[in-house]
Amino acid sequence: MARARGIVGLADAGTPQSRAAEDGTTFDRAGAGGLDVPALVRRYIKTSFVFLLTGLLLGGYITLGEFFLGVYPPRLFVTAHVHLLLVGFMLMIVMGVATWMFPRPARDDTRYRPELAEAVYWVMTVATAVRAGAEVGAGLTGASALRAFITLAGLAQLAGTALFVLNMWWRVRMPAPVPPPSR
Repeated sequence: MARARGIVGLADAGTPQSRAAEDGTTFDRAGAGGLDVPALVRRYIKTSFVFLLTGLLLGGYITLGEFFLGVYPPRLFVTAHVHLLLVGFMLMIVMGVATWMFPRPARDDTRYRPELAEAVYWVMTVATAVRAGAEVGAGLTGASALRAFITLAGLAQLAGTALFVLNMWWRVRMPAPVPPPSR
């Protein structure tokens, strides 16, 4: 498969959104309408789907336990269910789509850092998985040591989200004016 280098955006060729990526981002799969989806964005979206399914399975277990078996699962199961759906699914899919669709920074703007975007993905993924796993584990065992993992993973989620906002802040701007066509 041929690999194309470029920027994704809902723009015609030759506009600032369609020029080649300076950060070396490689796009190798065409998305809807022929737009390329960067590997980082695909990871965000697919990971968010894994968190969605995991959160729904846990929610199904909670529902069956309470309403079919008559045994209410531990409170931390509900907390893990909510974190998997809200942080793991919703927040991460928003982060992925925002990374894909927000305008690229200007060529001379060094405030947006692609390597930080990659690090944010890993911090959010690992922190969400550790937090949910520790919440389920603490709910099952009551082990107080797992509460430290819950706390650290929650703080990592907070830090990852703050770094995402800091990194993306500069990409939220008005598009460059397009000159009128010459006649």
